[in-house]
Formats: sequence, structure tokens, C-alpha cells
Amino acid sequence: MKKLIILLCLGATFLQTEAQEKKHVIIISIDGFRPDFYREAKWPTPILQQLAKTGVSADGVRGVFPSVTYPSHTTIITGKMPLDHGIYYNSPFEPYGATGRWYWETELIQTPTLWSLAEDAGLKTASVFWPVSVGAPVDYNIPEFWSIDKKIDRLLPIRDNAKPKGLFEEIEQNATGKLTAVDLNSDFLSADENGSRMVAYLIKKHQPNLLTFHIFSVDHASHAEGRDGEMVRKAVAGADHAVGNILEAIEQAGIKENTSVIITGDHGFVDVNKSLSPNVLLMQKGIIADTTAKANWSAKFHTSGAAAFLHLNQKDDVKVVNDVRALLNALPVAQKKLFRIVERKELDSIGTDPNVALALAPIEGYSMSSVTKGDFIKPAKGGTHGFFPDFKNIETGFIGYGAAFKKPSVIPMMGLEDIAPIVSKILNLKMRTLKPSLEKYIFTNKK
Repeated sequence: MKKLIILLCLGATFLQTEAQEKKHVIIISIDGFRPDFYREAKWPTPILQQLAKTGVSADGVRGVFPSVTYPSHTTIITGKMPLDHGIYYNSPFEPYGATGRWYWETELIQTPTLWSLAEDAGLKTASVFWPVSVGAPVDYNIPEFWSIDKKIDRLLPIRDNAKPKGLFEEIEQNATGKLTAVDLNSDFLSADENGSRMVAYLIKKHQPNLLTFHIFSVDHASHAEGRDGEMVRKAVAGADHAVGNILEAIEQAGIKENTSVIITGDHGFVDVNKSLSPNVLLMQKGIIADTTAKANWSAKFHTSGAAAFLHLNQKDDVKVVNDVRALLNALPVAQKKLFRIVERKELDSIGTDPNVALALAPIEGYSMSSVTKGDFIKPAKGGTHGFFPDFKNIETGFIGYGAAFKKPSVIPMMGLEDIAPIVSKILNLKMRTLKPSLEKYIFTNKK
């Protein structure tokens, strides 16, 4: 009888694993993705607009603070906010001068990821250019990575950190042709095209259960031109085409009936015309005396896009925090109205870096600069993000299409942290459950 029970349990486990293995989820992140790209006919996105009409789509997705690429993508892949997953900014706070390094390595993430949970479940995974993916527990991985040494070819770190060894060269031979740094440069639309060809190859050859892909040229164009511009439109059209390449690969691989595609992003974009330099004020007051010596600064703002975060030289230095707060409150009314002070209680509620005493969140039209010299207010242009995620233009988007999703359905609002539980439910991974208020919009009644 005991042997029979063991055999039955093994059989049930086998059937569950087999059912999981037949399911596929493709997560496509378009950096700078906005709901208007699929809601408004003026955008050159026939594929995205069709997917939104026939699948599940969100009117808006609230991001994290700061609303920048690396913490946002880590929230997508973990279902946690930066406070928990540990990727607080694109690049870490370096008080004695920025070296140029970013949060590249997956080992810096402090919580389980969809990749690690899929590995635990025995599922096959792949990833192309996903932030914070160097060393990720992914079977077929082309990470986003570059050297801080500008003399080193930008592709070399990617080649060296691809998994398994030789994967990058295999893709060049079979999917993209020989690549150079310019072929993956976000200045050119060929970067997203080549990325989508990599993804298409991995789908057709390996049919991963989970694949993550980062499209980045829309972000680059939006920084240069703002929310609307010739290059932004071209980049959006290129992203739409890249999605089309991936959909075709899913069909060619014969896995369309069992594949769910999620298209999302990390943040929206805001046009800017001025920047604020809070470290100038700290320098004038003597709170920063010398940024190169440990003893010669008491507090310093680390800027991340359109936000600034106050770090202390000595933890719990209440006096210097009060001095900074008083300094900001003493500004002329015309300057004080350009930003608000975000205190620690609110930072905790939005899940922000636990190491900062307070943050500054500007109004639309203004960004932040880390410089310590010059005027407090300086001219700026183009677009940026990083804002506190509490208004429409900074929201990103969500489209769910394929096997697991209702057709059609519109979600009024969701958060980036809701995406991982959606994927977890589809692939039967061990992650927190999806909010019931969202589940009714998303899944079919099919078992």
C-alpha cells in the first residue's frame, strides 16, 4: 500500500510538471512604454493596438519610486518593491564619485525571481537584454551589461557573460549575422530588431517556458525628444515590429495555443524644460564641503532621473536631516512649489530605498541634477522619468495576449508588482497569489 501511495504521488508530480512544461510565457518589456501607444490610433503600432483590442489591457500601470529602468524591471521579475528586492536605482549611490557602474548582477537581488522559481520547478528559461540579469539562473541568457572602461568594446561583456558559453556566437551564426557594437546601439532601430531576432531564435530552437526580453530604443528616443517626436514615433514603430517578429516565432515554433504573451514597460515619460540641483544648496550651506573625502560631507542627494534621495554620512544623523529640511523650506515660494519633500513614512509605503532619510519629487516639467556647483535651477530639454508614480504621464502599460487571458478585458489600474504573480499563476510557480480584484479581469475560466 505504501509503495502504491508513493507511485501515485510520483505520478501526480509528473503530470503537474508535464502540464507546466507545456505552458509558455513571454514577457516583453518596452522601455518607456505608455498606454497611449496602444490606446491612441495616432501611434504607428498596428500590432500592439490589435493585441490590446483582442486581449487584456490596462489603462495604466503604476510604477515604483524612482520610476527608472532597473528597479522597475526587478519589480516585474520579483513581484516586490525596491525596498524588498534591493535594486533601488539604475546605479548605486557612490558618495565619493560615480564610477559608472550599474546594478547589473542578479546576485544583488534580495528576493526570489521568476527565473529562480522556474528553475526550482524544472522549467526552461531564456532572457535577452533584461536588466539585472548577469549571472541569472537562466538556461539561455544574453544579459544587459557593459564595461565602465570605455575602451572596451561594448559587446565584449555581453559575449563573455552569455549563457551557455558560445550562445551569442551561435545566435550570430543562425539569426542575426555578425554583430558589432553599433548593431545594438540604442541610437539605431536595428538594436531592437536584432534583439527580437535573438528572441525569435531562442523560441524556435528551445521553446522556453519563460522568456524575458527588454526593448530599449523607445526610451533613448524619448530622452532626446520628449514624449512626442520623429524618432520617438520611429522607435515605437520599431518596437511594434519587434513584437510582431516574436509573435511569428511563437507560431512557427508550434506553441501558439499554449503561449501567453505579456507586453509591459517600466515607466512613462515627461517633457522637461528645467532641472533642479539640490546638492548646490547643500554645498552652499557647508553640508557638503568636499565630495571626495569621507569626513567632508554630512548629507548628499543621489539623483535618479527626476528624483533626488538624501543619503547621510552618519546613519540617523537627525540634526543634518533637520538642517536639510529647513534649508529646503527656506527657499522662496516660487522655488518650493517646484518639488515636494517625500518623508520616510511615505517612502516606506511606496517601497523605496530604506537607506535614505527623505526624497525630493519635482512637478512635471522639472528633473533633478546631482551637480554641486552652479545655479539651483538650470535649463533642461527632452524627456525623463524617475518621478513619484502618482500621475498619468509617468504610468506604463500592460497587454496580456494568448492562452491565459480573457478576450477582451480592460483593467482600470494595476501595479508593476502585479505582473510576477500573473506569470506565477500561469506557470504554477511558488509566488504570492494575484490580487482577487485583478484576477477577474485577466484569466479565462478554462482549467
